[in-house]
Amino acid sequence: MRLLKWMLLCAPFAVVTVDVQAQATWKPDKAVEIILGVSPGGPQDQMGRLLQKVLQDGRGFDVPLTTNNKPGGGGAVGLAYLNLHAGDARYVMIIAPTLMSNQITGRTTYGYADFTPLAVLGVEYEAVVVRADSPLKTGKDLLERLRRDPSSLSVSVGTSPGNSAHIAFAHAMKVAGVDVKKLKVVSFNSAGDGTMAVIGGHVDLESAPASNVRDLLEAGKVRLLAISAPQRGRGIMGQVPTWKELGVNSVNEVWRGLAGPKGLTAAQIAFWDDVLGKAVKSEDWRRDLERAQIENIYRNSTETAKFWKQEFEETKAILTEIGLAK
Repeated sequence: MRLLKWMLLCAPFAVVTVDVQAQATWKPDKAVEIILGVSPGGPQDQMGRLLQKVLQDGRGFDVPLTTNNKPGGGGAVGLAYLNLHAGDARYVMIIAPTLMSNQITGRTTYGYADFTPLAVLGVEYEAVVVRADSPLKTGKDLLERLRRDPSSLSVSVGTSPGNSAHIAFAHAMKVAGVDVKKLKVVSFNSAGDGTMAVIGGHVDLESAPASNVRDLLEAGKVRLLAISAPQRGRGIMGQVPTWKELGVNSVNEVWRGLAGPKGLTAAQIAFWDDVLGKAVKSEDWRRDLERAQIENIYRNSTETAKFWKQEFEETKAILTEIGLAK
């Protein structure tokens, strides 16, 4: 009887223990989808495909990884699609500062608090790009032209007004004494589309991440007038002066990260922390980021949550200053 009583008392605890162990770990049992809120070719698209490639190399996945381009609305279409999969960690999305700026400018009702922060995967800087045969030869040429007439040139800023490319360009122009409210700003479904518009002569210049234009610079199809970095880049990017070198005290960075839908469990988040933490240490990842002129800066889910909050406040202050906050 004592033995039976002991077994009955212990039985519920045994069941609870098994249940806790089942919840302690999580792995996807079906294909994982990396959502790209831009059309193919831009830096977010490139980051997503690089992540897919590195994660498929035997780093914690026993299921297929696919990419799914959902361009439109400066990332809003992709975020809406991600939002359909609440609680499902098999759906993740490559994100950029537009996650903050679209909400601040009133472009979307989604905000950073509507999604699960998973990682910051890298940081890069915005360059000012013109066609190789453009009459604008230097950053000083650009400044002189826009000081005289801010609306005389059309500038592509990637996926939406108020995004990181727009902020970087507008901040430099404001510091340089240009009336930024009169700038002629154009947006496309990706930075890659904007670059093609520059090459095709449809817009005069573009503010774009260095990773998006480096190959075209090497091929002699574009000229870079300035970059928003604190110092010159490596390799061919070392030819491009910073805004500070041109007498404009402006530095702006653009980060790339990964978000999940709302409602992810601690176990699901821990899975992504583990696989991403390993992936960013791989030689393939380091080599490809260096080639693309992206700084290999990684923040895990906890660090990213803190970073998002800080980034939102800083972005709101900048967009308010240049008159774009709603």
